[in-house]
Amino acid sequence: MIAAKQISALLQEPACEHNEKSKSGCARPKPGASAGGCAFDGAQIALLPIVDVAHIVHGPIACAGNSWDNRGTRSSGPTLYRLGMTTDLSEQDVIMGRSEKRLFYAIKQAIEEQAPAAVFVYNTCVPALIGDDLEALCKSAEQHFGVPVVPVDAAGFYGSKNLGNRIAGEAMVKYVIGTREPDPIPEHAQRPGIVVHDLGLIGEYNIAGEFWQVLPLFDELGLRVLGSLSSDARFREVQTMHRSALNMVVCSKAMINVARKLQSRYGTPWFEGSFYGVADTSQALRDIAQRLDDADLVARTEALIAREEAQIHAALAPWRERLQGKRVLLYTGGVKSWSVISALQDLGMDVVATGTRKSTEEDKARIRELMGENTKMIEDGNPKALLGIVEEYRADILIAGGRNMYTALKARVPFLDFNQEREFGYAGYAGMLTLARQLALTLESPIWPQLRAKAPW
Repeated sequence: MIAAKQISALLQEPACEHNEKSKSGCARPKPGASAGGCAFDGAQIALLPIVDVAHIVHGPIACAGNSWDNRGTRSSGPTLYRLGMTTDLSEQDVIMGRSEKRLFYAIKQAIEEQAPAAVFVYNTCVPALIGDDLEALCKSAEQHFGVPVVPVDAAGFYGSKNLGNRIAGEAMVKYVIGTREPDPIPEHAQRPGIVVHDLGLIGEYNIAGEFWQVLPLFDELGLRVLGSLSSDARFREVQTMHRSALNMVVCSKAMINVARKLQSRYGTPWFEGSFYGVADTSQALRDIAQRLDDADLVARTEALIAREEAQIHAALAPWRERLQGKRVLLYTGGVKSWSVISALQDLGMDVVATGTRKSTEEDKARIRELMGENTKMIEDGNPKALLGIVEEYRADILIAGGRNMYTALKARVPFLDFNQEREFGYAGYAGMLTLARQLALTLESPIWPQLRAKAPW
């Protein structure tokens, strides 16, 4: 079981400016509070996009059933990550002390039937409470089967979903990253006169396949994604992330601790950026090129940005006319609380308020830069509060996660899902066109005038 001092260390993140200023650290877990996900849920969704790994949930079947595959990440190859595996503990296993034995045989079955690159074992509340020695058992299984078996000790009662993200990152740093050297660059990927730079991505999950909209830009610039935590990732790629020349943190709320530790251990610099919106995508590419200190890369990056911006601005022109001046209530969190604002402003829309429930102080500072010091930030997103803000600010559309969909529809307010369950990718230049199209289709649906009209009787 993870020690209390280890949890405290994760909550007191040195790389977070908010912690340095307030000395209070991140919000502590509240006993009995489960809204928004527990530590186990956060750890699982952070690592599930490592697609060639067997992910075993050690606990009652409900832990796996209630959370499995709830983030719409996609794979370009293996689909093992889509197969739910659990030890399915019952009260008899707890009473008779059979839970560790069940886990050992679950690992054996996964290895023999699926031949995974590795096995990740996620601890949950029940085995943590009865004292299963997860780390010792995983070490024994790894020695017995000759396959990496990684313990992810993130029992739900340890704390919040965000804490689980960080615990997952700690497990990768402790057991995985640095255990293999990168493969040499293949000859077909080498281009005369162009230096290939290795890049690491942290906190990017390829939701709805949206990172594939950015990857071609990297390929053109000679940037190799050496490893990712954890969009469309392979275990052998994550093992080599210690050799990245630069790490880009896409969501600091989730795994800023990984970036900090890779910098302290291996000297890898890092920065935080976003691929939502034209301006932020261009800025992320510029930051990468400038931080790699390659004059030729900087020049080629500027040429690529000029070309892509010209194309996307021309393609967005008719959509901007339809979306200009529309008022948006944005209720999301983390990096999306500010990065999506930039994307919407690119389309000429007015963001009247934004949610900050899962945002860091750095996220809030960026929001103020984009929207002004007196901007409305929403901490409490209960349905009554959200609808009150919709009415007060005359919002034309609510952009939020799927759990808020019925709140909006009952109030006859157009709604666009921007959370992890969405079906459309909005990252990069191509993603902006998709976002504009979905916004216009949602706002201009003929259903809204009919719903708002008085009943004919």
